[in-house]
Amino acid sequence: MIRFDAAQALLAEAVTPLASERVSLAAAAGRVLAEPVHAALPSPRHDVSAMDGFAVRDVDSAPGARLRLTGDSYAGGSPPSAVGPGEAVRIFTGAPLPPGADRVIVQENCASADGFVTLARSFGPSRHVRDRGSDFVAGERLLPAGRRLDPQAMVALAGADRADARVHRRPRFALIATGDELVAPGSAAANPQAIPESVSFGVAALAAAYGAEPVARYTGTDDLPALERIAAEALGPADLVVVTGGASVGARDFAKAMFAPHGLDLLFARVAIKPGKPVWLGRAEGRWVLGLPGNPTSALVTARLFLAPLLLALQGQAPGEALEWIDLPLAAPLDPTGERETFVRAAWTAAGLRPLTNQDSGAQAALAGAGWLVRCRAESPECRAGETVSALRF
Repeated sequence: MIRFDAAQALLAEAVTPLASERVSLAAAAGRVLAEPVHAALPSPRHDVSAMDGFAVRDVDSAPGARLRLTGDSYAGGSPPSAVGPGEAVRIFTGAPLPPGADRVIVQENCASADGFVTLARSFGPSRHVRDRGSDFVAGERLLPAGRRLDPQAMVALAGADRADARVHRRPRFALIATGDELVAPGSAAANPQAIPESVSFGVAALAAAYGAEPVARYTGTDDLPALERIAAEALGPADLVVVTGGASVGARDFAKAMFAPHGLDLLFARVAIKPGKPVWLGRAEGRWVLGLPGNPTSALVTARLFLAPLLLALQGQAPGEALEWIDLPLAAPLDPTGERETFVRAAWTAAGLRPLTNQDSGAQAALAGAGWLVRCRAESPECRAGETVSALRF
């Protein structure tokens, strides 16, 4: 059994990104760049107005000046005529600045009539001009490789005049839930010995949130030959197989055994954490296989701590980006921990993080209120309310 940080280091060293592909701009949202993005043109492409108003020469712009209007300038319109001494051009936001003009007087400070504009009121020092290339110049790197194309990055990608992007392929994942007692939600009430299979739905949602693409989903009973067949089928289309349950040392725990015929090679077998000690990671037939506990809270905690960074690494991001711990205050005390590093589920309140009352590894209802994981190192003493702790968004 290894420590949490050691397991994360092994994962970061072993997992390499999937191959890349080129996708259209419309299909790029949420994907991770496999190469940097450089601007094809400057932005703005010309000196442009930042306001609606009148483009003038600075030497002519004094309160009370009366200037002759010689034309208009619209964004996307024909290039405006030059502004000479004593002249002005009506201009609109985003429109190119006429040659000769170096200032825009906003329309609220002007009065126009009979082909002339009078600078009726005093105005501040701002030129109200966005200079050519002031946002970025042609050839400038706007986005690095490894950047996920979130809404902000999508704006930069499109603004770079790029119709497509080279991105890492989305990880294809298969999910296997194991256990004789598990049945599809909605059918458990008919069988007193059954429980709804809930874990896979949470794990699948987390995987999708980190960019994975589901390709298969199975529920298997505790029958080794049947599970071996499921494992073979799941490994076929997947880059990653996640198996839940059967991860302890019981006589009917086949989570690892089901992959033995497929050459399972473990990276680590157990991690000294609570909850989730049975979590494991390995490879079979060139695919990654992640084993999660069957208890709902344990499964979701370990998915957040190991599946999330694994998926980022497969997409060319640093796995540590999934584990951004921040310091936050406690709103209530925390008990001391034992020999295993403990991840306490907590909710955010106005006073800080409040640990949930129910910390049981099998809890389901409590998960809905668990917005944070508080990291408590092994053998940590009691923490009092008001102390600062290290926390991760759950």
